Amino acid sequence: MNTDSLRDQSIAVLKGGPGAERGVSLNSAAAVANALRSLGARVTEVDVTGSDFELPAGVALAFNMIHGTFGEDGTLQAILDARGITYTGEGEVGSRLAFDKIASKRRFDAAGVPGAKWEIVSRGDAPALPLPFVVKPPREGSSVGVHIVHDTVALDAALEDCFARDHEVLVEEFIQGKELTVGIVGDEAFPVVEIVPKVDFYSYENKYTKGASEYFCPARLDAATTAAVQAAALAAHRSLGLEVYSRVDVLLDAAGNPYVLEVNTIPGMTETSLLPKAAAAVGIGFAELCARIAELSLRKGAISP
Repeated sequence: MNTDSLRDQSIAVLKGGPGAERGVSLNSAAAVANALRSLGARVTEVDVTGSDFELPAGVALAFNMIHGTFGEDGTLQAILDARGITYTGEGEVGSRLAFDKIASKRRFDAAGVPGAKWEIVSRGDAPALPLPFVVKPPREGSSVGVHIVHDTVALDAALEDCFARDHEVLVEEFIQGKELTVGIVGDEAFPVVEIVPKVDFYSYENKYTKGASEYFCPARLDAATTAAVQAAALAAHRSLGLEVYSRVDVLLDAAGNPYVLEVNTIPGMTETSLLPKAAAAVGIGFAELCARIAELSLRKGAISP
């Protein structure tokens, strides 16, 4: 693609945010800002701590790098829409839908996207699914508050942690298998990334602790299984009506069946993050990946009602 299209464009890179993933966001934003500057864009980094942030006059694009609550859940998107600012990624509706794991599960089920059995648990109720299972707050990112529960002894503490974050809890059937993720830009599924945590599962700590996990891209899968995983990821992306980019997390059981977990609409964007790893596997460098996201978002903003 022609990355010269961003030359001299005024782009505000939104970073930080008030949520639990602020530190990760700052790292993503720094990498993206450097990449956009390398393409000749006029970049202003804006540290967002709430809804009263200010943008430079005449900004052509807000490049949203705020992960998790506020930045990824539709709140920031609604603010930018009200200000008439074009921004990267999905709009308010798609962002809210993808961030809410319960709403996403309903869409997945309706579209026939393969997934684990699940239920919603309110405070005071016990899960009906048999142990082991996974409990998680339905509106958090980066595996914040996720617990794999193997016995009733650990259940109360896991539920209490989740209820401290939300008024309801998502409980999922535990699937033993390979942890995979698929980056999607536009309507193209990138090579599958295989994630191998050295301890336990791909928790928040294992995501952001150097050396805690190994990554294989392309994943160590045969061609048919790779295609099945990519198809499941694309189906999930499309079922939510997404248009720009996402990263879809998938589990693969021992029989080769994929189970979609969730869709991330603001995935990590440091040069060692999973979406950039997948892009690099097909010869797309980090700066070009940023440019693709910017171009798709500018095009979407131009034709949005």
